[in-house]
Amino acid sequence: MKTKELADYLDKLLKIEEVEDKSLNSLVVDNKGETNKVALAVDASLNAFKKAKEVGANFLFVHHGLWWGKPLPLRGWIYERIKFLLKEDIALYVAHLPLDLHPEFGNNIQLAKFFNWSIKKDFGKYKGISPGKEVFFKPPCELKELAKDLKDRLGIKPLIWDFGPKKINRLGYVSGEALDLLPQAIKVKLDAYMTGESKHSYYWMAKEEKINVIFIGHYASETFGVKAVGKHLRDKFGLNIEFLSLPTGC
Repeated sequence: MKTKELADYLDKLLKIEEVEDKSLNSLVVDNKGETNKVALAVDASLNAFKKAKEVGANFLFVHHGLWWGKPLPLRGWIYERIKFLLKEDIALYVAHLPLDLHPEFGNNIQLAKFFNWSIKKDFGKYKGISPGKEVFFKPPCELKELAKDLKDRLGIKPLIWDFGPKKINRLGYVSGEALDLLPQAIKVKLDAYMTGESKHSYYWMAKEEKINVIFIGHYASETFGVKAVGKHLRDKFGLNIEFLSLPTGC
């Protein structure tokens, strides 16, 4: 498949141009024009680039890209990454917020589907958009059982701030680094709020407002969207697809 055709299709599918983002999204590094195999990863790391080469991929789709709000000089780690991509003729495509927010392939909707959770409505406000989901458990879910399910099915040990009800009716969820939305979860009286990364500065707020907060790791929370995009590309175009598992533990 022509690389430009694939990139143009992804731009339209994920509405890249419609979402304001500090990340530089879309096709950020080109190849010689043909895509033979697509690899997918969460992060645009040198390890991911080397793994893409190992599996024979010359197009890499990632969630976290290289540039965030300003250009970086081509030296040090950024030089090594760009040099590797150009030398090995690997295209790099980035979809950050457009992937988080997508109604079908987004990290948040895909995680809810993975656990077969009942989505009540969108959750949270960020720059005029709602990035997360609110899910409803009926009957209520025991906090300890929810933690066990997350551990067993994601292969991670969630960090729990056990400050709220033992039984969860309503849970808000936003993937990645989104603890800044905790005040919104408190305002709408959720029983629990779940995101990727913790922050020291919100610990006492959560405790004093008596809300449970669950952290599943930034990486683990954002594998779902890239996998969903990969499956879609395989089903639609018959492309050879491979997800690169490179967990950070964070």
